[in-house]
Amino acid sequence: MSENKEPHVAKFVYDFTEGNKDLKDLLGGKGANLAEMTNLGLPVPPGFTITTEACKVYLESGEEPAALRDEVSAHLDALETRMGKKLGQADNPLLVSVRSGAKFSMPGMMDTVLNIGLSDKSVKGLADQAGDERFAWDSYRRLIQMFGKTVLGVDGELFEDALDKAKEVKKVTVDTDLEAADLKKLVTAFKKIVKKEAGRDFPQDPREQMDLAIEAVFNSWNTDRAKLYRRQERIPGDLGTAVNVCSMVFGNLGPDSGTGVAFTRDPASGHQGVYGDYLQNAQGEDVVAGIRNTVPLAELETIDKKSYDQLMQIMETLENHYKDLCDIEFTIERGQLWMLQTRVGKRTAGAAFRIATQLVDQGLIDEAEALQRVNGAQLAQLMFPKFDDEAKVEQVGRGIAASPGAAVGKAVFDSYTAVKWSRSGEKVILVRRETNPDDLDGMIAAEGILTSRGGKTSHAAVVARGMGKTCVCGAEELEVDTKRRRMTVPGGHVVEEGDLISIDGSSGKVYLGEVPVVPSPVVEYFEGRMHAGAQDADELVEAVHRIMAFADRKRRLRVRANADNAEDALRARRFGAQGIGLCRTEHMFLGDRRELVERLILAHTEEEREESLKALLPLQKKDFVELFSAMDGLPVTVRLLDPPLHEFLPDITELSVRVALAESRQEPHENELRLLQAVHRLHEQNPMLGLRGVRLGLVIPGLFTMQVRAIAEAAAERKNAKGDPRAEIMIPLVGTVQELEIVREEADQVIAEVEAATGTKLKLSIGTMIELPRAALTAGQIAEAAEFFSFGTNDLTQTVWGFSRDDVEASFFTAYLEKGIFGVSPFETIDKDGVGSLVAAAAQAGRATRPDLKLGVCGEHGGDPESVHFFHEVGLDYVSCSPFRIPVARLEAGRAATQSEGSDHR
Repeated sequence: MSENKEPHVAKFVYDFTEGNKDLKDLLGGKGANLAEMTNLGLPVPPGFTITTEACKVYLESGEEPAALRDEVSAHLDALETRMGKKLGQADNPLLVSVRSGAKFSMPGMMDTVLNIGLSDKSVKGLADQAGDERFAWDSYRRLIQMFGKTVLGVDGELFEDALDKAKEVKKVTVDTDLEAADLKKLVTAFKKIVKKEAGRDFPQDPREQMDLAIEAVFNSWNTDRAKLYRRQERIPGDLGTAVNVCSMVFGNLGPDSGTGVAFTRDPASGHQGVYGDYLQNAQGEDVVAGIRNTVPLAELETIDKKSYDQLMQIMETLENHYKDLCDIEFTIERGQLWMLQTRVGKRTAGAAFRIATQLVDQGLIDEAEALQRVNGAQLAQLMFPKFDDEAKVEQVGRGIAASPGAAVGKAVFDSYTAVKWSRSGEKVILVRRETNPDDLDGMIAAEGILTSRGGKTSHAAVVARGMGKTCVCGAEELEVDTKRRRMTVPGGHVVEEGDLISIDGSSGKVYLGEVPVVPSPVVEYFEGRMHAGAQDADELVEAVHRIMAFADRKRRLRVRANADNAEDALRARRFGAQGIGLCRTEHMFLGDRRELVERLILAHTEEEREESLKALLPLQKKDFVELFSAMDGLPVTVRLLDPPLHEFLPDITELSVRVALAESRQEPHENELRLLQAVHRLHEQNPMLGLRGVRLGLVIPGLFTMQVRAIAEAAAERKNAKGDPRAEIMIPLVGTVQELEIVREEADQVIAEVEAATGTKLKLSIGTMIELPRAALTAGQIAEAAEFFSFGTNDLTQTVWGFSRDDVEASFFTAYLEKGIFGVSPFETIDKDGVGSLVAAAAQAGRATRPDLKLGVCGEHGGDPESVHFFHEVGLDYVSCSPFRIPVARLEAGRAATQSEGSDHR
């Protein structure tokens, strides 16, 4: 790549003393936080960071920036001068780690190489420097193993097999029992593996090692697992990763050394205390990989009190500085504590709500910031059911409660099977000794993850918490045999692949079979069955209550429900709905009313049609009386009949068989024959773009006027009973203002007749759904005849994209998501650039014509957290969603409002 195409940046490399925590875009999260800790005077090993800009140049051109090598050399020279030793020199060698560090945490998804600088010559110098030959050869074998897998692409299982063989020969079970002589032999075996598999010798030049490792970290940004993780977490793909080159400190120097991960609060519950894992005589990868089981961090006080006390003080400093839960990686080298990383830690949904309110009480953050520390996806997780404590269960194990939830599924022992079975509709639990980044696709597919090794800081735990996935780690009493696809539990019972198991991520318990579930306390709170503030109130419920109360005070968007009957309406009201944004009247025509609809469709004369409509009118009126009673004092938007009429008739194949059988038996079948003729008459190649919505009202005389009359009479009855009905009549699938004008004129006439007959003045507003591109593009004209717009984003997404939702999600959406064409399905989160731009333009044009035009949305996007923020930005008045998602929409509407305030203040 020519120099004039490189970004105009002052430099590509920053010393740890030069950055700060606000430079995450440039230095990545790890580099920015290493710099911040250095600025705070904390014990951070010296080093430097290669910026994300350098990575972007490399990924775009395939070559490192021309200036990068010289900048790295200058910073390496400065590091060598400061440390008083040279990279990889034969005596007293400097060793470095090369670690990835993107702006957003992607645990385990990208590459790291430790002990860069070791070679056949320098390993002896390291042994002399440390006075420990075993340590030097252990570090060397680790370098070859990590470098071979990460940089040269050698299958990591080959190294693991060789390590297992060495332990088998020695008749030991853990690698720390291997002696220097054993490790020398292992290094020789590892080098042979590299030579055979990579087609080259392991590089002995320390600078070549470092340069190749830097390039490998750049390349790891675009590995399949990294791309999959970014799609899952909705992280942009064009950010690139920084690379951190840090002088090595060694936790594998004996029992007075070690490595660990610490949290300033429990990431699973949010409770304050001493949380984390520690492993003596180990390097950092041993902890997060779950290869050796750790001890609780609290035991460090007994092992090394001086380091423990210093660590506790540093943790308090970092939490007060970042004003949040911090996740910390540290190493102790012969009694000297070193800080290797800190970041704002991932946490479970429950922990997020608890921590946010705790920090408010401590005066570290205000309520507005607390609201930004939680989100709707986390709230939705808290509303999932939990295992029934009263159920008869067979507990077979218990591990570490790493990520809460109640997960039931068939045991599978590899990611491929998890994905395959999940795609065929099976619910699965991924069971592994420990997970690694290559298991990510299986972890996403599974209902939950169970491992027999590792702790709260292992790969499985960290990734599961980030995804909101149920996880139990370190269930040591379970013997997992992935090759034979089975798990042996205490007592000798064997769980084969496909057997049902249940795992409780809140308690760490593992059960055989399916454990029944009960509603979560958060749902009970929203339904009014658990009261926040009561003496025995659940701590989590109290935290949710406080944050929801603030969100409700701050939000501008109102939240309504999609509900079609009084029962759903009452549930929605308990969940905090401020009205009904969509009542689908077609759902009222099913069941025992189908026969009346059939008679309407089969009517040959005006009298027959009038008779059918007359029979339907009182039933419809009863529906609306019940609905208006349930939502008294709140708006109820009633959508007139929308779907094609053939949906109310029998299936064409089934009906044809019935007619054929009746004819063959010479049985009476006149009615079935008429039905079949009607089905054929109404059959359409693409019914969702055919005779439905407003078109039905225009083609079938009396259909819409019957519904309008039922609405008006129900409203009048409620009003005369001292109620406060607030009905809104919505005309679906309008594409031109003329359609709306005709229906509106008929509706106004019917309403006037009802007012005259009942002596009751009604205030019924009439509006339309905007669900066709033409409606959005001519919204200014349509607003002349509409008092409100409700955006039907489900149909609008279908018609803008040319997608049939019932078909495309099953046929090619998976491929589109995997290839990165979609970051997320446009039916799940609104497509801001396409569908969203039509919504924004229609809202603006509609209000230009009618300034008091009420604007809402009633598609599924009304309950999607990201979409709610968009609807706030474009100025809608309300969103409407299913009852269960109302709390999520309320929370996100509050978050959107406080974010807007924050932007205004800035």
